[in-house]
Amino acid sequence: EAPMLYIGEKVGKGGGPKVDIALDPLEGTNLCATGGPNAISVIAIAEEGHFLHAPDTYMDKIAVGPEGRGLIDLTKTPTWNLQELARAKACKVQDLTAIILDRDRHKELIREVRETGARIKLIGDGDISAALAACEPTSGVDILFGIGGAPEGVLAAAALRCLGGDIQGRLMPRNAEEIERAKRMGIDDIRRIFKLDDLASGRDVMFAATGVTNGDFLKGVRFFGGGAHTHSMVMRSLSRTVRYIDADHHFDTKPHY
Repeated sequence: EAPMLYIGEKVGKGGGPKVDIALDPLEGTNLCATGGPNAISVIAIAEEGHFLHAPDTYMDKIAVGPEGRGLIDLTKTPTWNLQELARAKACKVQDLTAIILDRDRHKELIREVRETGARIKLIGDGDISAALAACEPTSGVDILFGIGGAPEGVLAAAALRCLGGDIQGRLMPRNAEEIERAKRMGIDDIRRIFKLDDLASGRDVMFAATGVTNGDFLKGVRFFGGGAHTHSMVMRSLSRTVRYIDADHHFDTKPHY
């Protein structure tokens, strides 16, 4: 009865290829409401059966750009991961910036990262855009740490497949009901570490995002009389192509769905 797509819902007319779809029509609801940065609208597509059916619970994540691919390990400490990433980037740990959701549950994580000397960028919401920022050289972000939404972890993995980054995640259910829900969706080992290809696999993964508010890699929607300007990115893992699209939309000539 949800007003949006639910896990396992079938869409389309059934005449084309079967694909998995993951989406978040508005990542960063609070960011959008307050005019904060990095609210985006996101969709990802993969061949059928190649997205993890992630339950609606929390997931502990670590994500990096291409320089850190294959190096991160969620079973190790943040300190260890920062040291390995610094070695791969030929820099000091103090030169790195970690992006973390500003939540009480991350107090110990924030304390440990600060003790290493690494910089921290705290954000109010938006861990898909945070994972993308780790792949964008101009963002000033090197690594994502912390607990966010599990479905968002799948979307982030789809984007990182296209950008050559890496991610690992582990479910963090809050109660017995969420554990049972995960098991009904085929996840028997709740403590399993999901790697990049466990979250989003297959030869051809595609990801698209449109900025809703201004952010690190996308500009937000800008309205003008009778229309709006949008800034989007479209990516494909098979070709590693990344396209940015600036578009003007005129409301009086747009189709009505």
